Amino acid sequence: MIPKETIDQIFETARIEEVVGDFVQLKKKGTNLWGNCPFHNEKTPSFSVSASKGIYKCFGCGKGGNSVNFIMDHEQHTYPEALRYLAKKYNIEIEEEQQTPEQIAEQTERESLYLALAFAQRTFTSNLLKTDEGQSIGLSYFKERGFTQETIEKFELGYCFDRYDSFGNKALEEQYNRKFLIDSGLCLDREGKLLDRFKGRVMFPIHNLSGRVIAFGGRTLRSDKKVAKYINSPETDVYHKSNIVYGIYQAKSEIIKKDNCFVVEGYTDVVSLHQAGIHNVVASSGTSLTVEQIRLVKRYSNNLTIMYDGDDAGIKASFRGIDLVLEEGMNVRTVLFPDGEDPDSFSKKMDENELTAFIEDNSKDFIQFKTQLLSEEAKDDPIKMAGLIKDIISSISLIPDPITRNLYVRQCSSIMSMDEEVLMMELNRNRRKNFQDKQRKDNGRTPSEVPVLEEPPVTRKSNQDLKKRDSEFQERDIIRILMLYSEKHIHFDVWDEEEEKVIDQEEVNVVDFVITELIEDEITFENELFKLVFDEFSKMLEEEKIPTEQHFINHHNPEISSLAVNFFAQPHVVSERWKEHNVITLMEEDKLKQSILSSLNVLKLRKLETMITQTRDLLKKAEEDKLMELMEKLNRQLSVRRILASEIGSTILK
Repeated sequence: MIPKETIDQIFETARIEEVVGDFVQLKKKGTNLWGNCPFHNEKTPSFSVSASKGIYKCFGCGKGGNSVNFIMDHEQHTYPEALRYLAKKYNIEIEEEQQTPEQIAEQTERESLYLALAFAQRTFTSNLLKTDEGQSIGLSYFKERGFTQETIEKFELGYCFDRYDSFGNKALEEQYNRKFLIDSGLCLDREGKLLDRFKGRVMFPIHNLSGRVIAFGGRTLRSDKKVAKYINSPETDVYHKSNIVYGIYQAKSEIIKKDNCFVVEGYTDVVSLHQAGIHNVVASSGTSLTVEQIRLVKRYSNNLTIMYDGDDAGIKASFRGIDLVLEEGMNVRTVLFPDGEDPDSFSKKMDENELTAFIEDNSKDFIQFKTQLLSEEAKDDPIKMAGLIKDIISSISLIPDPITRNLYVRQCSSIMSMDEEVLMMELNRNRRKNFQDKQRKDNGRTPSEVPVLEEPPVTRKSNQDLKKRDSEFQERDIIRILMLYSEKHIHFDVWDEEEEKVIDQEEVNVVDFVITELIEDEITFENELFKLVFDEFSKMLEEEKIPTEQHFINHHNPEISSLAVNFFAQPHVVSERWKEHNVITLMEEDKLKQSILSSLNVLKLRKLETMITQTRDLLKKAEEDKLMELMEKLNRQLSVRRILASEIGSTILK
């Protein structure tokens, strides 16, 4: 277990803008930093980071939290994993407390897989650099490819000995569990024998966003065509090949900086381009681009450029990848290398400036790319030309932004010498079909059963439901005040009845005043989460402690932490420039006493209205001997309600 003192140090050291900035491009606006949310697709930034409060909040999807929450959500880490990630980032040493046998037994399988994979990477790299076999076979291969020592270390390349039991035996000697060696895909179980999956191959570790090894790609150095050139790790609890792209860990910061991501096919393409000075590059690792991979790239840039080999016979088959990129609202361009060349080979023939110039000169949007590739075979054939135009319009119809769609239709009209109105009719037909297909997929209905427009059903809520909702809203507002202003004070006049005048002012802490008021009036919270927070405030008040905002932002209960972030995250702040123009803007803090009294009175009124309803219900069913008592009770309640309504300024309708 990680000691509390270390956890506190991690929270105090981790800077939210630095943690989030590793994954999201942030820009200063006002007092906060803003960027596109990494948790949902959006074009307009609604993701806010407050460096002063140490929190992030998306005002689009609602996600929010502190540095640890961000790593947990973004990297799918457990709470301890997120703490260790941040400790490593900020060079904080973790001296974990002695674990009990039960705690060791409960260690997650995911962490065990990570540990086995990390050990494999260290072993393979050591084999490559420090052994005779590794240097003469593996290292010589990388040197022939032109990879420098720096590049090899950057990508943690390695070599697996050409023996079936080398790595497995070494791992067992180091006390690694046989189960996790098999589950991680590093070893195979053959009739009880542990065999190395990557025997005799040079190794390309695959890293997740935080830099942890999650899988491997292994290339054979044999010329035997019966042996697969590349083999990859199988799917595991920590590796899903459709969700990751090779090189994203090394490329993410440069993708943000250049606001563009190049996508290539293989491991060596990525490594060679990095060495040639093109660092914002990743690989789909030989598979077609998936939606998940595209969304991963989109976290860092809305621009994606696909690089194709000059002799790649599967270029046309890969058009589906372009459509997926367009469907995600991203801008896609393509680069086609000369015949017989791929990014790996071509990058070795040019210096960085020449390579960059070639990429810029040969970068085309998808319309130019498809037209260039298909128009030659469609020339002088009206049927094929019509098919090409329909193919391009089909791609344009997937773009979610209407302005972008119209601009591409105009471009297509110009290039293909087609009437723009005809193309728009075809585009609208495609969009209707896309909509119907999506509805059929989501609802299991045939296209003919799917209405284009459908009014949502109207749900009527009872008065009781509305009152309950109003009461919960007021409970939430009281908790908001307690959290936001726990360290603030309000002032009350001290009245001398004999002299009939104010003789002094009394300063009262906000928490003390609010809690005392509610306890004296026997107001209880119905919402369980709000009750938990209120009880914690009450307990701390008894101990003469006042919690700071960080107490709840970094709370061990994730629901309380999330609630605090929602309160402390503000989508808008008042600019200091208003003051320069002598425009005075009152904030809640400027009229804090009034706001607190109003919120308390409204909560009391909501609770009282519930009590009045209950009393009236009892009157309807009461025996004669109880009528007078209940009538008096109801009159008292109505009298108090009038007073509260008068103080609030409300109008009682019944």
